[in-house]
Amino acid sequence: MLYDKARIFVQGGSGGNGCLSFRREAHVPRGGPDGGDGGHGGAVVLLCDDSLRDLQSFKRRAHYKAPRGRNGEGAQRHGADGGDLVVRVPPGTQVESFDGSRHDLVVPGRRVVIAPGGSGGKGNRRFTSPTRQAPRFAERGLDGQEGWVELRLKLLADVGLVGLPNAGKSSLLSRLTRAAPKVADYPFTTLEPVLGTLEGDDRQLILADIPGLIEGASEGAGLGHDFLAHVERTQLLVHVLDLAPLDGSDPLENWTTIEHELELHDARLARLPRILALSKADLVAEEDAARAAAEWRERLGPDVPVLVTSSATRHGLDELGRELLRRVPVQEPRELEDELAGEEELAEHRVFRPAERRAFRVDRIGDGVFRVAGEPVERLLARHDLGNEDALAHVEHRLQRMGVIAALERAGFEPGDDVEIGGVVFELHPG
Repeated sequence: MLYDKARIFVQGGSGGNGCLSFRREAHVPRGGPDGGDGGHGGAVVLLCDDSLRDLQSFKRRAHYKAPRGRNGEGAQRHGADGGDLVVRVPPGTQVESFDGSRHDLVVPGRRVVIAPGGSGGKGNRRFTSPTRQAPRFAERGLDGQEGWVELRLKLLADVGLVGLPNAGKSSLLSRLTRAAPKVADYPFTTLEPVLGTLEGDDRQLILADIPGLIEGASEGAGLGHDFLAHVERTQLLVHVLDLAPLDGSDPLENWTTIEHELELHDARLARLPRILALSKADLVAEEDAARAAAEWRERLGPDVPVLVTSSATRHGLDELGRELLRRVPVQEPRELEDELAGEEELAEHRVFRPAERRAFRVDRIGDGVFRVAGEPVERLLARHDLGNEDALAHVEHRLQRMGVIAALERAGFEPGDDVEIGGVVFELHPG
């Protein structure tokens, strides 16, 4: 069974805590602070691996947590960084992260950091100054980012076989390639996309048998809605059309139904090159098959080759194989990289502009109670133990420099009032 969807929970490693330590040695009266910094947490990284074919491994494991950074130690020993956790996904995987970003992993070897690790805390050695020569506090490490990530596989097939159920796609694929799809005389024999390899003299093509489409497939009817996405990356479509449907339906109406559903799903599909394969020629008279082919050539014009085929007798299959190899251009890995060049250049040449001067908000939520919200101040509070007087004094000094104290005073704050930041409530005595 092909697994083309998965939902996983990723969590970057937490940063290590900085160390609160003082050098103590015999005959060294003024050793001073020597606490080392904590290591950074590891990140969860997605790696495009061309040895994988689907997302089956994520059915057995859904949670991925990167290692945390080690805590700092005395003698200015810094904690080791946590190693990255590499999660391998097959080529063609689309990723939708918890932060709303999207990534398209097509080129083997490409990596995407999906959950960065937290930064490590600074040891007390880093807080020494001419006026504070023995700081008795250190920073805590921050937690890594975490959240649910949606994975969806879109097959990297060169050619997609589309058509109504029982049009003969599976039989055609089995005779053109070494694939072994299930074949039977009832609709929806193919319940999942099946891949096969067409061998040429000096190249190969990947063919995908897409489950039968019916009217309304683009809106969720039948089986086609879940699998239409697998033809989005193909370079050419083979529309397999039964010459004499057993249900007595009109082949022209069947053609129109499939083409309409493809266009509704994605306008790009309507612009892809086509080959029309008139299947099951062994079930009709030879002159009837030739007449039907001539009518379709006149109807579709010279841009759409029309071939009469029979999987039972292999009639027309060699010609179809040669036509596929001729019409599908050779796409080098470099060309795939060029398709994603815009996204990669954005990451490498990102422009950083100064943030707004006030990246926080002050609200009065009660008599003598104020709330300050904003990522910079919340990160500041998360790093320090407010039960430590030295750490609290350092936090008050930082809040003063960030303009938080001035904003609180404009809102009516008085020394000794309660302030809530990041869910932590404490009394603030600036100055």
